[in-house]
Amino acid sequence: MTRLEAIQGDITTVDADVIVNAANSSLLGGGGVDGAIHRAGGPAILAECKQIVARQGPLPTGQAVITTAGELPARHVVHTVGPIWGKVGEREAVELLASCYRNSLVLASGVDARSVAFPSISTGVYRFPKPLAARTAVATVHDWVAHEPGTIETVVFVSFRPVDLELYEQLLKS
Repeated sequence: MTRLEAIQGDITTVDADVIVNAANSSLLGGGGVDGAIHRAGGPAILAECKQIVARQGPLPTGQAVITTAGELPARHVVHTVGPIWGKVGEREAVELLASCYRNSLVLASGVDARSVAFPSISTGVYRFPKPLAARTAVATVHDWVAHEPGTIETVVFVSFRPVDLELYEQLLKS
């Protein structure tokens, strides 16, 4: 049975087989989680991201790709592009966000990851409402692990701020 947990911290320091990056479509790094992962992971992550974009173009919203983790404690980084709040309707935005989580878990399971750590995708500069994003994340991960039992042992939701951690803790209690 997969264990879901929430912690407060810096995702770049989490010891998990796979950490997930809330990336932009260029995969070239940016601000927030994306920039932190690229800075902490070093040039190997950026080099692989450039190869992916050269091969397939910008990453569409809701999709995911996997790279090395460079100098991070993780083995791999899954890069996924969350929806920008207000760019599409709420229903489509929720489905695109759920796709980020599902596609990330599929890629993680493909490299035999036993543990995966997620940030709160799309809730920074993309302005996705944090309560709705947390509900979508937890529900999607619950659903995925129910259909893929034993694939991944631990999924961790990593929140940088205590107020965000509380959202996940409350959802995981229910």
